[in-house]
Amino acid sequence: MHQEPRFEQLVTTKLVGICLEMSRSNDQTSQLWRNFMPCRASVLNRTNANFMSMQIYPNGPIQIADPAAKLIKWAAVEVEDFSSLPDSMERYTLGGGLYAVFDHNGPATDLSTVMYIFSEWLPQSNYVLDDREHFEVLPADYKALDPNAHEEFWIPVKPR
Repeated sequence: MHQEPRFEQLVTTKLVGICLEMSRSNDQTSQLWRNFMPCRASVLNRTNANFMSMQIYPNGPIQIADPAAKLIKWAAVEVEDFSSLPDSMERYTLGGGLYAVFDHNGPATDLSTVMYIFSEWLPQSNYVLDDREHFEVLPADYKALDPNAHEEFWIPVKPR
Protein backbone atom coordinates (compact mmCIF):
# COMPACT_ATOMS: atom_id res chain seq x y z
CA MET A 1 0.00 0.00 0.00
CA HIS A 2 1.46 3.33 -1.05
CA GLN A 3 1.03 6.43 1.04
CA GLU A 4 0.15 9.91 0.01
CA PRO A 5 3.17 12.21 -0.15
CA ARG A 6 3.97 15.03 2.17
CA PHE A 7 4.55 18.38 0.48
CA GLU A 8 7.66 20.45 1.09
CA GLN A 9 8.51 23.94 -0.09
CA LEU A 10 12.25 23.63 -0.72
CA VAL A 11 14.41 26.70 -0.34
CA THR A 12 17.51 27.28 -2.46
CA THR A 13 20.03 24.60 -1.51
CA LYS A 14 23.77 24.46 -2.20
CA LEU A 15 25.22 21.11 -3.28
CA VAL A 16 28.74 19.84 -3.85
CA GLY A 17 29.38 16.62 -5.73
CA ILE A 18 30.09 15.04 -9.07
CA CYS A 19 27.87 14.42 -12.07
CA LEU A 20 27.67 12.24 -15.16
CA GLU A 21 25.53 12.36 -18.27
CA MET A 22 23.68 9.08 -18.79
CA SER A 23 20.32 7.60 -19.68
CA ARG A 24 18.18 5.07 -17.88
CA SER A 25 19.02 2.51 -20.59
CA ASN A 26 22.75 3.24 -20.09
CA ASP A 27 22.61 3.70 -16.32
CA GLN A 28 25.96 4.58 -14.73
CA THR A 29 24.66 5.41 -11.27
CA SER A 30 26.82 2.81 -9.48
CA GLN A 31 29.96 4.13 -11.17
CA LEU A 32 29.00 7.69 -10.24
CA TRP A 33 28.68 6.76 -6.56
CA ARG A 34 31.87 4.64 -6.64
CA ASN A 35 33.68 7.76 -7.84
CA PHE A 36 32.04 10.06 -5.29
CA MET A 37 32.16 8.08 -2.04
CA PRO A 38 35.96 7.93 -1.60
CA CYS A 39 36.09 11.76 -1.90
CA ARG A 40 33.09 12.61 0.28
CA ALA A 41 35.18 13.36 3.38
CA SER A 42 36.93 16.20 1.53
CA VAL A 43 33.66 18.18 1.41
CA LEU A 44 33.61 20.71 4.23
CA ASN A 45 30.70 22.80 5.54
CA ARG A 46 28.13 20.00 5.17
CA THR A 47 24.73 20.86 6.61
CA ASN A 48 23.84 17.23 7.44
CA ALA A 49 25.04 13.64 7.02
CA ASN A 50 22.64 12.79 4.16
CA PHE A 51 23.53 12.23 0.52
CA MET A 52 21.55 13.40 -2.48
CA SER A 53 21.10 11.59 -5.76
CA MET A 54 19.79 14.19 -8.21
CA GLN A 55 18.53 13.96 -11.78
CA ILE A 56 18.32 16.87 -14.22
CA TYR A 57 16.27 16.35 -17.38
CA PRO A 58 17.64 18.88 -19.94
CA ASN A 59 14.64 18.46 -22.25
CA GLY A 60 12.06 18.79 -19.50
CA PRO A 61 9.79 16.33 -17.72
CA ILE A 62 8.41 14.88 -20.96
CA GLN A 63 11.68 12.97 -21.42
CA ILE A 64 11.23 10.95 -18.20
CA ALA A 65 9.19 8.36 -20.11
CA ASP A 66 12.01 7.77 -22.64
CA PRO A 67 14.63 5.31 -21.30
CA ALA A 68 17.16 6.45 -23.94
CA ALA A 69 16.82 10.18 -23.15
CA LYS A 70 19.96 11.82 -21.76
CA LEU A 71 19.90 13.08 -18.20
CA ILE A 72 22.50 14.49 -15.85
CA LYS A 73 22.83 12.60 -12.58
CA TRP A 74 24.54 13.93 -9.48
CA ALA A 75 25.99 12.31 -6.37
CA ALA A 76 26.14 15.16 -3.89
CA VAL A 77 25.90 16.52 -0.36
CA GLU A 78 24.33 19.71 0.93
CA VAL A 79 26.71 22.45 2.09
CA GLU A 80 26.38 25.78 3.87
CA ASP A 81 28.46 27.58 1.24
CA PHE A 82 30.94 27.01 -1.58
CA SER A 83 33.98 28.44 0.24
CA SER A 84 35.83 25.11 0.28
CA LEU A 85 35.27 23.24 -2.98
CA PRO A 86 37.41 20.10 -3.43
CA ASP A 87 39.28 20.02 -6.77
CA SER A 88 37.54 16.84 -7.90
CA MET A 89 34.03 18.22 -7.33
CA GLU A 90 31.57 20.71 -8.75
CA ARG A 91 29.02 22.98 -7.15
CA TYR A 92 25.34 23.20 -7.93
CA THR A 93 22.60 25.48 -6.63
CA LEU A 94 19.29 23.67 -6.38
CA GLY A 95 16.49 26.18 -6.79
CA GLY A 96 13.53 26.14 -4.48
CA GLY A 97 10.00 25.07 -5.18
CA LEU A 98 7.19 22.72 -4.25
CA TYR A 99 8.01 19.01 -3.95
CA ALA A 100 5.90 15.93 -3.31
CA VAL A 101 7.99 13.73 -1.02
CA PHE A 102 7.51 9.96 -0.99
CA ASP A 103 9.13 7.48 1.39
CA HIS A 104 10.62 4.40 -0.22
CA ASN A 105 11.53 1.34 1.80
CA GLY A 106 13.48 -1.43 0.13
CA PRO A 107 16.41 -1.82 -2.23
CA ALA A 108 17.05 0.68 -5.01
CA THR A 109 16.18 -2.05 -7.53
CA ASP A 110 12.57 -2.07 -6.24
CA LEU A 111 10.80 0.31 -8.62
CA SER A 112 7.34 -0.03 -7.06
CA THR A 113 7.38 3.45 -5.47
CA VAL A 114 8.51 5.13 -8.71
CA MET A 115 5.90 3.22 -10.70
CA TYR A 116 3.22 4.24 -8.20
CA ILE A 117 4.24 7.92 -8.34
CA PHE A 118 4.18 8.22 -12.13
CA SER A 119 1.46 5.76 -13.11
CA GLU A 120 -1.04 6.18 -10.26
CA TRP A 121 -0.49 9.09 -7.90
CA LEU A 122 0.53 11.85 -10.34
CA PRO A 123 -2.19 11.25 -12.98
CA GLN A 124 -4.87 11.19 -10.25
CA SER A 125 -3.51 14.13 -8.25
CA ASN A 126 -4.14 17.85 -8.52
CA TYR A 127 -0.48 18.30 -9.57
CA VAL A 128 1.70 18.04 -12.66
CA LEU A 129 5.46 17.65 -12.92
CA ASP A 130 7.39 20.88 -12.78
CA ASP A 131 10.51 21.35 -14.92
CA ARG A 132 13.00 21.22 -12.06
CA GLU A 133 15.41 18.77 -10.51
CA HIS A 134 14.26 15.40 -9.15
CA PHE A 135 16.25 13.95 -6.28
CA GLU A 136 16.46 11.31 -3.60
CA VAL A 137 17.64 11.96 -0.06
CA LEU A 138 19.72 9.05 1.23
CA PRO A 139 20.70 8.66 4.90
CA ALA A 140 24.40 8.41 5.82
CA ASP A 141 24.16 4.62 6.29
CA TYR A 142 22.26 4.00 3.01
CA LYS A 143 22.99 0.71 1.27
CA ALA A 144 21.34 0.48 -2.17
CA LEU A 145 20.85 -3.29 -2.11
CA ASP A 146 19.66 -3.57 1.50
CA PRO A 147 16.05 -4.85 1.63
CA ASN A 148 15.54 -2.52 4.63
CA ALA A 149 16.99 0.59 2.96
CA HIS A 150 15.08 3.85 3.30
CA GLU A 151 15.16 6.90 1.04
CA GLU A 152 12.95 9.83 0.13
CA PHE A 153 11.92 10.63 -3.45
CA TRP A 154 11.49 14.40 -3.99
CA ILE A 155 9.33 15.01 -7.08
CA PRO A 156 8.97 18.63 -8.34
CA VAL A 157 5.30 19.50 -8.77
CA LYS A 158 3.02 22.44 -9.41
CA PRO A 159 -0.78 22.68 -9.23
CA ARG A 160 -2.71 21.70 -12.39
